[in-house]
Amino acid sequence: MRAPVVLRGENVVLDKIEDALKKAGLTREWDKYPTQALQMAKLYYDRESLRARNLFDTPGEPQHDFPADPPPEALRARMPDGSWNDLSDPAMGMAGSRFGRNFPLDGLEAEQPPRLFTPSPRVVARELLQRDVFKPATTLNTLAAAWIQFENHNWFFHGRGEPDDLIEVPLAADDPWPEHPMTIRRTPELARPEGMRCPVFRNEETHWWDASQVYGSGDDKQAAMRTFEDGKLQIGADRRLLENSEYAGIDHTGMFQNYWTGVSLLHTLFTLEHNALCDALKKAYPDLGDQRLFELGWLAISALIAKIHLVEWTPGILSHPATAWGLVNTWWGLTGEEAYQRFGNARPVNSDFISGQAGGKHDHFGVPFQFTEEFVSVYRMHALIPDEWKFYSLKTGDMIKEVEFTEIQGKYTRGFMDEFSMPDLFYSFGVQHPGAICLKNYPKTLMNFERIDGELTDLATLDVVRDRERGVPRYTKFRKGLRMPVPKTFGDITSNKQWARQMQEVYDNKIDDVDPIVGMYAEDIIPGQGFSDTATRIFLLMAARRVNSDRFLTTDMRPEVYTQVGYDWVQKTTMTDILLRHYPELAPALSGVANPFGPWNAVR
Repeated sequence: MRAPVVLRGENVVLDKIEDALKKAGLTREWDKYPTQALQMAKLYYDRESLRARNLFDTPGEPQHDFPADPPPEALRARMPDGSWNDLSDPAMGMAGSRFGRNFPLDGLEAEQPPRLFTPSPRVVARELLQRDVFKPATTLNTLAAAWIQFENHNWFFHGRGEPDDLIEVPLAADDPWPEHPMTIRRTPELARPEGMRCPVFRNEETHWWDASQVYGSGDDKQAAMRTFEDGKLQIGADRRLLENSEYAGIDHTGMFQNYWTGVSLLHTLFTLEHNALCDALKKAYPDLGDQRLFELGWLAISALIAKIHLVEWTPGILSHPATAWGLVNTWWGLTGEEAYQRFGNARPVNSDFISGQAGGKHDHFGVPFQFTEEFVSVYRMHALIPDEWKFYSLKTGDMIKEVEFTEIQGKYTRGFMDEFSMPDLFYSFGVQHPGAICLKNYPKTLMNFERIDGELTDLATLDVVRDRERGVPRYTKFRKGLRMPVPKTFGDITSNKQWARQMQEVYDNKIDDVDPIVGMYAEDIIPGQGFSDTATRIFLLMAARRVNSDRFLTTDMRPEVYTQVGYDWVQKTTMTDILLRHYPELAPALSGVANPFGPWNAVR
């Protein structure tokens, strides 16, 4: 097992700095500082502290038989299984490799009964998470809700457990769930290292920002996506994705778990964008064959998706000036996008802070790159999904149909979408609000949800069980591990007195039992932020790490690898450009809209 990363050689340096800050009375939370400059400085310091103290490797990785030297294609392109991104550690981040952790391994424990069921996950879900009335996030649109699931499908999937290896959740006698007890498939384990109280789990997807949800993880999945002509991906003559041959009503794409109309729109959009880029590459470099065109298209589109996430989606949901600027800075640096327009791919200063991490230094900060279980935990954002949806005509603005979420997901996805034009669907997503990420706003339709394999699931109960099963620390311990103020009373978590009282009742007045999802959903939100500051700390650590650790987003993000056409495609393209390239009819709805994940113009 590797030791945690240490900042500049020793944690004692940070300890001394923090002692000095305490004596000077400068230990307040970042948002409590009076100026944006001081807020950003505190966030920068917090990120360095998190890098030093909250990155932990996990043991138990299976051995791989890699050759001594990388294959020639690995030097120029991403590999389908995610291997060879780091040329000195070819297994790092590949499909099937381990999740890491953000907390010391000796303090983690996979909960077992009765602790696993204390308090009842189902009671937590029904009493504290379940939506009582829809609470909208008015600064966002529902395309933002679709986007994060589209991204999650690229980042992580623990796999489906065996149908006979079950967790049996006890239910109250009057619980309306159709079968007692409720059964949940146990998360498949990668390893159970000796001396650890928590297993190590496997990521079925690659850990890299490589758009595997579109392209597939692994040779077979990726081959099934391709036409093998001019580097392109498969799509129908009607410019819609082909249908999945295994599950009726689902698109044929790289990842289709928990599929619905929102992710289908984005899978379609980026398939079209890949093919458009391949056309541009073919025109500029007519001697390139199918394989090289595909590799270059994949490189650029995956980088473009990463850029959109960092400079458009995340600042849309974390719109406080300090965090929004910091996120954009992750990509462009202090000099901003204007420096790229002036200098092209030349970095004015070889500094991530000045010139951005994209195209900058390749750095794992002492720990092999992998997503962490805590990162998975803070991305539980199902509250974004409305239960009721309205679909409109882009031409007239008239409502065409109103449905529940269950009617636009799973096996119903394709049939529903075929009733509408793609511009009408995108427009409908652009003018509706998602739910706010808070208590009592978890969609009821996801608490009685039929998976594509027909299994009935309460996703709210599942979210609670998964954190406990995987050893994610409960809320107070989670915050303590991040060196954040730890609440002593339920009223310290939230100023909403009703929520505080209900949490106190459900958790039998035991504040240390509060689940991380409940505490984070209950927190008072910093103005401009779309979710809790506790969750933000994990993003602060991991968002930049995903760029710094990826060779193809750092040292190899340059025209010599991407080609000039591919490199410029990444740097010059925005989400709005992509939408208008493929659906120009959306121009009136997007005119003057600063962020395409915010509300669009309503057609009258």
